[in-house]
Amino acid sequence: MARKTAVGIDIGTYQIKVVVAAQETRDGRPRILGTGQAPARGIRHGYVINRDEMARSLQVAVNQAEKNSGVAIRKAYLSVGGVGLEEFRSRAEIILSRTENEVSEIDLKDVLEESERKISQRLVNRKVLHAIPLAYRLDGAQLLGTPVGMHGTKLEIDSLFITALEQHLNDLIAAVEDVGVSVVDVMASPLAGSFVTLTKAQKIAGVVLANIGAETLSIVVFENDTPISLKVFPVGSTDITHDIALGLQISLDDAEQAKKGALIDTGKEKRKISDIVANRVTDLFKLVDAHLKRIGKNGLLPAGVVVSGGGSGIASIEDLARGSLKLPSRKATLMVGDKSVVKDSTWAVAYGLCIWGLTNTSESSGFSSIKENAKGVLGWFKQFLP
Repeated sequence: MARKTAVGIDIGTYQIKVVVAAQETRDGRPRILGTGQAPARGIRHGYVINRDEMARSLQVAVNQAEKNSGVAIRKAYLSVGGVGLEEFRSRAEIILSRTENEVSEIDLKDVLEESERKISQRLVNRKVLHAIPLAYRLDGAQLLGTPVGMHGTKLEIDSLFITALEQHLNDLIAAVEDVGVSVVDVMASPLAGSFVTLTKAQKIAGVVLANIGAETLSIVVFENDTPISLKVFPVGSTDITHDIALGLQISLDDAEQAKKGALIDTGKEKRKISDIVANRVTDLFKLVDAHLKRIGKNGLLPAGVVVSGGGSGIASIEDLARGSLKLPSRKATLMVGDKSVVKDSTWAVAYGLCIWGLTNTSESSGFSSIKENAKGVLGWFKQFLP
């Protein structure tokens, strides 16, 4: 029997990463067969600004992953990130009219669709990536879990919709198709990364995953094992590099090395760099704290903050996060085997996509994807392909 494999493609602003994995490990975790990476070109803040350049970079990463894994890559799961991601909340209700007023799966679908319809005018130029039920009420009573099988008259829902700009999605999928890879489905990057950086216990208790990328800071908040909020800010670790370059009047290359603790010999310069990094990182976490206040969760997430992405390599990141958010903090570690070729959280999104692809999406993630939605974006997009 041929082994089942999945490919995850994470197109970031700084790097493109490709992971090929197979469902072979005894503990249920996919085994990584091979990886590929290349410097990202034609991307800014998560937007495709030059499709041809991006496709060429992607081709390099795909070729490398094929060589390392021995697997021909013909289809893949794709992440969608950047500042084009945005959340919308909605509330809706339906009257149950079936025999004995018993709630069915069809009723859950109907009330979720009604919830989306109510905000449709706010979704201009956007596509829903994920439709996430947050809470149900039956005849006014709050429910825990699914109401299927219960009896009542009125079913209500509070829901969260994760959306992306249509044009951005269009460009991303087109670039992947340009290198001969068919997109199976897409997922918001913060959610994909959560599969391998957060435990179920953390997601149940309440946690925020903060990914510090090159040009964006993305967060996803979990509670009761459900993503309850997602936000992307247009700032990242590159801003720290720029601050160091300006503060010390050195080149960007030297500033990048200084950020990592190299090149600087004098104690005075080291202190100055430490202050610059601390100020900028504190500003990043102030953005996170402001968002948590907006959704009523600041200081109320027992599992704290987990920091991932390239920016998580900053030595003082945990202390700065703890001080700014008044929450427990730690750096993300990937839940992979000791012998894995993937070692740090910069690979979390691509590997998380593989896990998603190798499992039942609805049961494993708890929210629908665009492939599962009635008006899937892939079908919508492919009508425009030659």
